[in-house]
Amino acid sequence: MNSEYYISSFCNIKNNMISLNGSKVYSDDNSEFSKFIKAAYKSLETNYPKFFKMDDLSKLAFLAADVLLKEENLNLEEENDIAIVFSNKASSLDTDRKHQKSIENKKDYYPSPAIFVYTLPNICIGEISIKYKLLSENSFFIFDKFNAQHLLDYTNSLLSAQKTEKVLCGWVELEENKYEAYLYLVSKTGTITHDKQNIIKFSNT
Repeated sequence: MNSEYYISSFCNIKNNMISLNGSKVYSDDNSEFSKFIKAAYKSLETNYPKFFKMDDLSKLAFLAADVLLKEENLNLEEENDIAIVFSNKASSLDTDRKHQKSIENKKDYYPSPAIFVYTLPNICIGEISIKYKLLSENSFFIFDKFNAQHLLDYTNSLLSAQKTEKVLCGWVELEENKYEAYLYLVSKTGTITHDKQNIIKFSNT
């Protein structure tokens, strides 16, 4: 059984810029996340109306995944055997705070169901899975900091156990206007070895 896997592509979103495999695909001067991500969505012609109903963490993860998966030319009429393994530090805290604020408003008490839906970090995985019909394994882990070793071990175990053909994994962190997404796709063939050194290297690209 093959024990070596490969990073086929990676996407970074940070500092008002989106890059794919180290090359810039979009940037602007919007310091406010909501304006930046909406402008990027339109520029990249994502064309997914549900995007505007998502919370900010889901928008960040969804757009990074969309940039990556567009390159795969997936058949959206059939199930795609791609697992998802995400991680971050703040969980869904940004949305949780908005939900808490609506609860604390005693004069106008009406917690928004639209916000409550997103008070779990793995909801962003669901949004990606719906568009691309990813019906394989999925997990969302919470760490104090980016944990490349865990992503490496967990992803390789899924592939070794033949539970999936590919794995979309990485780090998606958002708290107010501080945000960072680093996603990469791992497969059984390629030229860039899926190891801790390369995972960390591309996270800083």
